[in-house]
Amino acid sequence: MLQHDSDAREELKRADHLLYVTLKYTKNIDVIKNTIRRLISACDYAILDVMEWLKSKKKIKVIPLMPIVRAQELKKHFRKIELLEFIDFYLFLKKIDRAEYTKREEFKKNVRLIVMDEDEESYEIDIEKLYEFYEKTKDFVKYVEDSYK
Repeated sequence: MLQHDSDAREELKRADHLLYVTLKYTKNIDVIKNTIRRLISACDYAILDVMEWLKSKKKIKVIPLMPIVRAQELKKHFRKIELLEFIDFYLFLKKIDRAEYTKREEFKKNVRLIVMDEDEESYEIDIEKLYEFYEKTKDFVKYVEDSYK
């Protein structure tokens, strides 16, 4: 089992609870933001696992301290489409987390987080989109567990 494998799983459990319990009853923007942060954290641990695998195979000498630098470093070492797509997804989540945001229909059924990134691009994250992010993060963690032991 990978060193941070259980850490990634724990973050997924927390995100699961936020999605399926807390958000269901609160319909709050802060819960959406916190869920995204939990997903980012799960990805951070999964990426760290791959970096440690690379180090154990002597393909890298040192693991970068900054999570974004680790992700960019992975892109240099791998050409697997699945992994590259996951890294792009992770970088997208980070972009959403850093972006300015507004809220729409908070405390209602169609609660949405509206983010505006540094390039003036706008994204709407509703509950359905958050479920997609969660499933994709679960797939990423599973992919790392299965591929880099």
